[in-house]
Amino acid sequence: MLLPLNGRKIYYDIAGPENGPALCITHSLASDSGMWGEQMAPLLAAGFHVLRIDMRGHGGSDPVPGDYTMEQLADDVATVLEALNFRQVHYMGLSIGGMFGQALALKYGARLKSMMLCDTSPASPPNAKEVWGPRIAAVKQANSVAPLADGTLERWLTNAVRDKRPQRWKQIRDTICATTPAGFLGCGAAIMNFDHVPRLPTIKVPTLVVWGAEDPGTPPAGNRLIAEKIPGAKAEEIPGARHFPNVELPDQFNRIMMGWLAAQR
Repeated sequence: MLLPLNGRKIYYDIAGPENGPALCITHSLASDSGMWGEQMAPLLAAGFHVLRIDMRGHGGSDPVPGDYTMEQLADDVATVLEALNFRQVHYMGLSIGGMFGQALALKYGARLKSMMLCDTSPASPPNAKEVWGPRIAAVKQANSVAPLADGTLERWLTNAVRDKRPQRWKQIRDTICATTPAGFLGCGAAIMNFDHVPRLPTIKVPTLVVWGAEDPGTPPAGNRLIAEKIPGAKAEEIPGARHFPNVELPDQFNRIMMGWLAAQR
C-alpha cells in the first residue's frame, strides 16, 4: 500500500488482526520490508498486527533528493503511524532501522511500547569517511547500487545461506541492486553523520538489543554500548551470524523476538 506524502509516496504493508498488538518493523540500508519474511509467520501466528515500512528510496517508497538525517527517517515512521492511526506500537529495526529507531525513541518515545534494535550502531563509525567514501563514489559513478551487491552480501550473510538457500540469497541480492541510488546515498549520508550516545540514557522505552556475533558492518561493541547506555536495556548475541541474523538463523532469532514481545505484552 502507498501513503501520499508531500509529493512522494511511502510504501507500507499491514498484516494480522487489527485488534492485535501493533508491531512496526523497519529494514536495513539497500533492502526493504521483505528482509523480514522469516519473521512474519510466527508474528501472525501470535496475533500481532504487523506494519512494515519501506524507507525512503527503498522498496516501494520514493526517494528524496539530497542527504538524509536519522531524525528525518524517524519522522517518516512517525508520519506513517499517525496517518494510519497507530497510536502506540512495539518497534523493531535492523541496521539503519535500529539507528533511526533510536532517534524515534528520543523524539517520539511515548508512541513506543517497546523497542528491539538489531545489528545496529549508536553513532557513526570513527572511520566513516574511509568506509563509506568508496561505496558512495561507486554508486555515483555507476548511478546504481549494483556494484556494491556482492560485497554487501558478504557482510550480511555467510556462504552457508547462499549454498543452502540460493533463491533467498538471490532475492536479497536483487533487492540491493534495485535500491535507488538517491535512497542509498541519502541514507549513507545519515549513517556518516549521527551520534546518539550522549542521549541514550534518556530513553525510557523498554529495549532489547540483538546482534550477530560475526557482524562486520555494525560490530558487537557498538550494540553492547547501546544496551549499556539505555537504562534497563537487555542484550542478546547470536553466535555464528553476521549482519542479518533474522535471515541466517531465523529459528534462533525468532525465539528471541517472540520471547521479548511476549514479555512486553
